[in-house]
Amino acid sequence: MRIGRGGLSAPPIGYGAAALGNLYSALADDAWPAVVPAAWAGGIRYFDVAPHYGLGLAERRLGESLRALPREEFIVSTKVGRLLVPQDAAGRTDIDNLFAVPADHRRVRDYSRDGVLRSIDDSLTRLGLDRIDLVLVHDPDDFEAEALDGAFPALSDLRDQGVIRSFGAGMNQSAMLARFVRETDADVMMVAGRWTLLDQSAGDDLLPLAAERDVSVLAAAVFNSGILATDTPGQGSLFDYGPADRAVVERAQEIARIAHRHDRTLPELAVQFPLRHPAVAAVVLGGASAAQLAQNSALADRPVPEEVWRELQEQGLLGTDASARQPRAREGQPVR
Repeated sequence: MRIGRGGLSAPPIGYGAAALGNLYSALADDAWPAVVPAAWAGGIRYFDVAPHYGLGLAERRLGESLRALPREEFIVSTKVGRLLVPQDAAGRTDIDNLFAVPADHRRVRDYSRDGVLRSIDDSLTRLGLDRIDLVLVHDPDDFEAEALDGAFPALSDLRDQGVIRSFGAGMNQSAMLARFVRETDADVMMVAGRWTLLDQSAGDDLLPLAAERDVSVLAAAVFNSGILATDTPGQGSLFDYGPADRAVVERAQEIARIAHRHDRTLPELAVQFPLRHPAVAAVVLGGASAAQLAQNSALADRPVPEEVWRELQEQGLLGTDASARQPRAREGQPVR
C-alpha cells in the first residue's frame, strides 16, 4: 500500500517495535533477536519505532535486527519530540514509563527545529542506518503551537531536501491530527486506538479530511490495549490501558460471536476493519515474540466476508458511517 506522497509503499501490516524497548517487561537476550526476522518472514516491511521506547533500546535493537536485510526493501519510521539526555540511573528503572530498562536517560520534550534535527541525528546513530524514511511528531498534545512553529516546518524542509521521504504526527487522539492535516503539508498521520472496532472517533474528523487531502493514515493500537487481541474477550480485559467496563466487554463478545459464525476470529476483524477506509494505508501491530509476530502478520491473509460487516452494521455494532464504507482492492487481491 502507498504510504504518503514520497514514493513509499509497504504491505498492509507493519510492526510497531515498542516491545523491543522492554515494554512492560524485559525481553530475554535469546528472544528479542527472533522478533524482526519473524516479522520479515511474515511479509512485514514497515517498522515503526521511537526514542521513547525503552530510552533508545528499541531503536538500537531494531537497527541491529535490520542490518542484514536489504535496505531498499523496508521502511523505517521513528519519532521526534522527546530528546534523550543522559543521567545517573542510581539504581532506578524506567518502569514508571512502562519500560523495564535502567533510567540512564531522561526524556526532554523539544519540538523546536533544533530539537528535531538533533533527535533525527541521535536516532540515526542508534539505528545504525543511513536514513530514516518517515518521521512522525510524537504526542504533541500539550505542545501544539511548538510543533506547528518548529517541528513541522523543519520536517517539511527535510522532505524537500530529500533527507526524509514523508512526515507527519503520531498521537492517541484524532482531533489534533485533523488540525495538522489542515494546517501543514504533512502527508502521513498515525492514529492510535481511535479507528478500531470499538472506537471509531477518527471517522468524525481525521479520516475524511485525510482522504480529501491525500494524507495516508496509519492505524495503530487497533486491539485497544488487548480486548480485541484475543478471540474470547472477558471480564478483566483491558481497553485503552485500563479495565474494560461491562458494556465494552459485551460488545466485543457479540462481535466475536458474529465473527465465529463466519469462521473468522475477532483479531482478524480488528485488523481488517481499519483497512476498509480509503485513507488507511496500513495497520501497525506490536508483538514481543516471534510467535506473536508470526500470528499477527497473518491476520489480513483471510479476507473477512462482506456479509460480516453488513451483519455488524445491522446489529448496531459498528457506526453507520464506518460500516457502510466499501472495501478496497489491495495489490494482487480482489475485493470480496
